[in-house]
Amino acid sequence: MLFQKVTGGIIEIFCLEPHEQYRDITVAMSQHDKVLWQCLIGGASKWKNGQVLAKTIDLTKKIILQAKYVEKKIDSFVIEFSWNDHTLNFAEILHHAGAIPLPPYIKRAAESSDAERYQTIYAHHEGSVAAPTAGLHFTEDVFDKLRSKNIKTDFVTLHVGAGTFKPVKSETIEGHEMHAEFINVSKQTVENIFKSLSQNIIAVGTTSLRTIESLYWLGVKLTIGNRQRPMANEKLIELGQWECYELENINIEPGQALEALIDWMHKENKERLITRTQLLIAPPYRTRLAKALITNFHQPQSTLLLLVAALIKEDWTNVYGYALENNFRFLSYGDGCILWMHR
Repeated sequence: MLFQKVTGGIIEIFCLEPHEQYRDITVAMSQHDKVLWQCLIGGASKWKNGQVLAKTIDLTKKIILQAKYVEKKIDSFVIEFSWNDHTLNFAEILHHAGAIPLPPYIKRAAESSDAERYQTIYAHHEGSVAAPTAGLHFTEDVFDKLRSKNIKTDFVTLHVGAGTFKPVKSETIEGHEMHAEFINVSKQTVENIFKSLSQNIIAVGTTSLRTIESLYWLGVKLTIGNRQRPMANEKLIELGQWECYELENINIEPGQALEALIDWMHKENKERLITRTQLLIAPPYRTRLAKALITNFHQPQSTLLLLVAALIKEDWTNVYGYALENNFRFLSYGDGCILWMHR
């Protein structure tokens, strides 16, 4: 969203994710009157703490949207948005006041066609800061062909966050902080994955892979919690950046982990698992659930390229070398590939 200061300067506010006080994106999107959001700010040096910016939204009546600078964090800002129409929730405010946040390497303003092009055909829920672009390769015709071959599909809700764009600037991966992202997975999907463990489970996109791998580790935490003294539920259902590496020597089979997760959801009367994962997949990570990944070609110094290197090991240099030599298109609107895990 673009705001203009009284002096004429433009402040660009990129809404990343709701403030931690909201349990998930749906709750934050449904807020009326005001909401706190974590954002990236273009022109932040021109915006003083506590200063309020305002813009007018022309609907059937004029709506005044205000943005107040609340707090600066390590890699984001906390902004309070408020508006003078109680009938509108924040999702509606975003729809009328915001623009589609295209990736920063697309050097043009968003066009009306991007509302359709920069979406998967199965996009449903609002809240992601970027499209899960591996899914852009899937059309109704592709889905028809998959069904004709008895290949089953299932869906998770991904709220892609700033981590997608955040480069690795540290000398070693230990110095990089992975951005946490919301995931939303139905109990039915977890059960379907559990029933399909003997088959080839193929993740479409790096965030989908990260999501289903997180399901395994959440199940591991639940299994350990059941063996030992019970842990607080909120600790069990979130996954930190390095937890999988701390737990990797604990030998728990994928089926056992998913069974623990399904049992927990049943006991807690949850039809959907809504939580946050900070899982960083990098060498020497070994996938537990996925056998292959469909993805685009990623840029250097990104966690996405680290993920690819973890999956196919040293072969990643051959794959990317071939893509460069043959002028493959990289990034969001680029070419796709299927990578089978190195075992």
